[in-house]
Amino acid sequence: MWRRKSYFQESDSGSTVSDSKLDCEQVMMNADMEELSARVDAVKEENLKLKSENQVLGQYIENLMSASSVFQTTDTKSKRK
Repeated sequence: MWRRKSYFQESDSGSTVSDSKLDCEQVMMNADMEELSARVDAVKEENLKLKSENQVLGQYIENLMSASSVFQTTDTKSKRK
């Protein structure tokens, strides 16, 4: 499991950080997690939007290609006669 390095270091006397400092660190980490979660949601939404746009553009290109004589298949046997 990934752990963030503590915001607070042990004091010179070797005692551990106080409960209030740990609570503060927890609040800060929760805020970071909320920001990251919101960012992930935004990226997922943008991804879905772009996929949809790509499908529309792909269909548009296929329609243009099928309507153009440049992209039509040719019968090579009939041209040789």
